[in-house]
Amino acid sequence: MDVFQEICKLQRQGRRSALATIVNVRGSIPSAKAAKMLVRDDGTIVGTIGGGCVENEVRKGAMEVMGDEKPRTFEFNLDQHPDDDTGLVCGGSLQVFVEPIIPAPLLYIFGAGHVGLNIYKVALLAGFQPIVIDDRDLYANRERFPEALDVLSGDVDEILAHLDPPDTSYIAIATRGHRHDLRVLRWAIETHAHYIGMIGSARKVLTLYNQLESEGFDRVQLGKVYAPIGLQIGAVTPEEIAVSVVAELIGVRRRAEVPLPHGRNRVVKSETAAVSKS
Repeated sequence: MDVFQEICKLQRQGRRSALATIVNVRGSIPSAKAAKMLVRDDGTIVGTIGGGCVENEVRKGAMEVMGDEKPRTFEFNLDQHPDDDTGLVCGGSLQVFVEPIIPAPLLYIFGAGHVGLNIYKVALLAGFQPIVIDDRDLYANRERFPEALDVLSGDVDEILAHLDPPDTSYIAIATRGHRHDLRVLRWAIETHAHYIGMIGSARKVLTLYNQLESEGFDRVQLGKVYAPIGLQIGAVTPEEIAVSVVAELIGVRRRAEVPLPHGRNRVVKSETAAVSKS
């Protein structure tokens, strides 16, 4: 199986992988310089860099590289004694460069109004693949969102029934009303999405959380929601709000020092914090 064909296949499927390449060789090794091995997100491999302990260690490292999305270089000295744990006696050394191959993360934007439209625009620039959902054909259409991966319009409950966000995806809830936000949030917190954020004032968020708790949802589930959505930069206009939202998405994706999911703790402490509605 060709390594590069498999990369294309995994990209189409939205799956992660990491490509390991031997970039430097000294002495004798069980492979050749520029040999490549692709590690899929399930740990399986395509190609080889020589087998044995080196290949196994690189495979483990590749899984970490996929997780933090940062390339790494691994060095191995094969000039070992036969009684060493590695048992590698080729007499050489090598460097293996492992680079992550990460498809653009999916961003489900619920709400095609002014805020949703601007989140879409900024998210595209930041490397996300937006999928826009709204029950209004006037707003959710290809004319407004020409570069979205998909634009879904119609009964939102029916649309939700057919969506299955992967664990690398992001959800931004910015619909036209509290009732619509509530039904999307009710669905979102039971998905495997990596990030869930909802727009609205702190008081509104608290009200919706109380409703969901009365329905049997617990604080652990609600605690993973970023609400009010976006970094607190004093955003007021739809454009500013979009910048704050996408900045938060980037921070979560890159594992920066973004505050943990705000959840109830943030709402209780700051009843006056607010993010404008579209």
